[in-house]
Parts: sequence; C-alpha cells; structure tokens
Amino acid sequence: MDQQIAVMRLEDEIKQTKGFKSEHHKATVNIMFTDGWIRDKFSCTLKPFDLTNQQYNVLRILRGSNPQPLSTSAIRDRMLDKMSDASRIVDRLFKKGLVSKEICGTDKRLVDVGITEQGLIMLAQIDKASEFDNALNRITEEEAAELNRILDKIRG
Repeated sequence: MDQQIAVMRLEDEIKQTKGFKSEHHKATVNIMFTDGWIRDKFSCTLKPFDLTNQQYNVLRILRGSNPQPLSTSAIRDRMLDKMSDASRIVDRLFKKGLVSKEICGTDKRLVDVGITEQGLIMLAQIDKASEFDNALNRITEEEAAELNRILDKIRG
C-alpha cells in the first residue's frame, strides 16, 4: 500500500482565500514560494558553518572548477542569484580562509579565485549535514526528473 504523504496546498501556506487568475499564475507563485522555502530550509544547514546561501554557492562553484581558479566575473556569471555582489562575497570567504585570491597573470585587472583545502573540507562537512537533497524527498527520482524537464522548458 502506498505511503500517504501530507500535502500542504499553496493557498493554505500563503493563506490565500481568493483563487488565482490562472493555473499558470498559481504555478509562478508556487515556484517563487517554494524557492524561498528551500532557501530557508538550507539556511538552517549553513548556520552552524557561518555561511550564507550566496557564500555556499560561490564555494560550490569554485569546487566545480577546482583546481582551476575563476575570476570574480566568471563566478558572478555562474551564480544562482545574479544580483549578488560576487567580489564582496569572495572577500568574506577569503577572510574566513575558505578561498584564495591572486592577481591574474594574463590580465592584472582581474583576480583569480580558488577554493582552499579548508574550503573543500567545509563543503564536505556541509554535504554530510545537508538538507539540500532532502528538500525534495517527498517526490520520486522520476518526478524529480520530470520537474527538471519542466523547469528547463520554462526557461527555454
């Protein structure tokens, strides 16, 4: 017998008494609400590490490019939140010893940023403690693949 999973409707979550203009409008609001819900949930995981979601995102980007460093502009291009100030985030991570900074050898106007061993260790600890994968644990792998397909289609 299938396990019953409690479902909290968007209307109940946001205490909306009137209907949405359309299912497309509801889906847009639902995506925005769920984004905030996931960010809040993950912030709790990051709190003991004294990291913000944006700082985690920069470390994740640098781990993906490791051992190749990236410029702050390349980091900004890869960030999930395009409004973030990548330079300021990198400076905070540098002060924590999680990233290294060097003047670019080919263009003195650029700074190459790399992840340090301490940064890699912290990410490994976060991976173990992470609620990131668990945020969507109420859906199957197949449903997650379908969700990814639909989200990619929306942006396409």
